[in-house]
Amino acid sequence: MTKEILLSLKGLQMESKEDAQSTETITPADYYQRNGSHYVVYEEIMEGFTAPTRNRIKFNGSCMEVSKKGLVNVQMLFEENKKNMTNYTTPYGNILIGIDTESILVEEKENQIRVEVEYALEANYQHLADCRIEMKLRPREEGINLL
Repeated sequence: MTKEILLSLKGLQMESKEDAQSTETITPADYYQRNGSHYVVYEEIMEGFTAPTRNRIKFNGSCMEVSKKGLVNVQMLFEENKKNMTNYTTPYGNILIGIDTESILVEEKENQIRVEVEYALEANYQHLADCRIEMKLRPREEGINLL
């Protein structure tokens, strides 16, 4: 995998079977591998703000860590069959969130890595939604059509 990649992030949040919300983001990112873990680094701009938030995603076969620094600050840890708590700091205040990870799947091919994470999300000890993240990494020169 090359350093310069396109990152596709799809999220699905289901508060109930009838009320599913999905999002998708495709953005340029940097990729590297170190000590058996994969790293993805990219910046995002939140709607209504100009300051960027720097994101770092670190993952391997059984764990994924998402760190955000900037306008939003959080370090979320997804570990299979484990619940982790963290503070999510936003411009509007802090939220205590719980991440109860059910599964993490990492598929590696020559020019693509796919990660799928299924988890339950809590806010202030209340169940919010069952969620799924699908992340795909591809070399930037292959273009957006292959994601």
